[in-house]
Amino acid sequence: MDTYLPFLVSLLITVVTIPFTIIFARKYNLVDDPNTRPHPAHIQKRVVPRAGGLPIFLAIFFSILFFVPLDKHILGIIFAMLLLLAIGLLDDALKNFSPISRLFFQIIAAAIVVISGVGITFVTNPFGGFIHLDQLIIPVNFFGSHQILLFADLLALVWIVWMMNIINWSKGVDGQMPSIILVASLTIFLLSSKLILRGETNQQYIQTLSLITAGTSLGFLFFNWYPAKIFPGFSGSTILGFMIATLSILSGAKLATALLVLLVPTTDFLYTFFRRILQKKLPFIGDQQHLHHLLLNKGWSHQRISLFYLISCAILGLLSTTLSSQGKLFTVLTAGVVILGLILWLHFYKQEKD
Repeated sequence: MDTYLPFLVSLLITVVTIPFTIIFARKYNLVDDPNTRPHPAHIQKRVVPRAGGLPIFLAIFFSILFFVPLDKHILGIIFAMLLLLAIGLLDDALKNFSPISRLFFQIIAAAIVVISGVGITFVTNPFGGFIHLDQLIIPVNFFGSHQILLFADLLALVWIVWMMNIINWSKGVDGQMPSIILVASLTIFLLSSKLILRGETNQQYIQTLSLITAGTSLGFLFFNWYPAKIFPGFSGSTILGFMIATLSILSGAKLATALLVLLVPTTDFLYTFFRRILQKKLPFIGDQQHLHHLLLNKGWSHQRISLFYLISCAILGLLSTTLSSQGKLFTVLTAGVVILGLILWLHFYKQEKD
């Protein structure tokens, strides 16, 4: 029971703080109003509070204080989340942050946790062995002596920013984003638990952090399920995406695992990114051609789409806990092609319908 206590505590904090956040958001006009905050990707017609990052931050922050020893990595995570929360709430209030400004602050948040020592020092070679990324070391003297592992830190920075945007682009339907995070964090929990059984005691705090993230996402899902009583906003989605990205690194460079679990939103992200570039548009300017928009156009409900993401991520997550590195690579390539084919077919279906 003690193992699952962080899950229950983070779940409880989220559930308790969300009603107060809704009152706070309505009082200070931190809401999604289609009349005052138009956005090309938005489909909602209701006025809904969007300060969801506040209860998400509070749940993760206090749960960490209760259950996780503070070290430089944890402090880096806390300060990075605090920055994402502040920028997200400002964005909710001012309603005028550009996509470039958001990306800039995401890079800063990722840099904070990388500076704290979270780096990808190796990745598993699916054909055997490891690819080490900590060979090129740059010594620096800034408030003490430090080392920059150039390739390890750069890859970690790109990975964290990339994952935050994948999750941020996957919140267009009620219940969609917290469902994805719930499955991803529980998958990391299962993998960490397997490693602990093999004697890797350093995985214990990863296990705890993944349960904290899972409990927070489930608590938020209760209020974000259709019809949503609160939206995550920029802060909520990026904080949870940040946590999954960081956990996948800290758990031993489980990048392939995270990629497999999040293969549906990742494929949608990549397709959307390059489609916009080919259309000579800025890739971070929203539209209504994400996978969830296409499914809505086909007549699917919010609930059905969220269940589709939850179940597909869960199936891929279970596969990731059993497959070898080669198996993960094969599954990513095969399933990625299938998902891409689905997206292309839905685009064709939409054009034929129009």
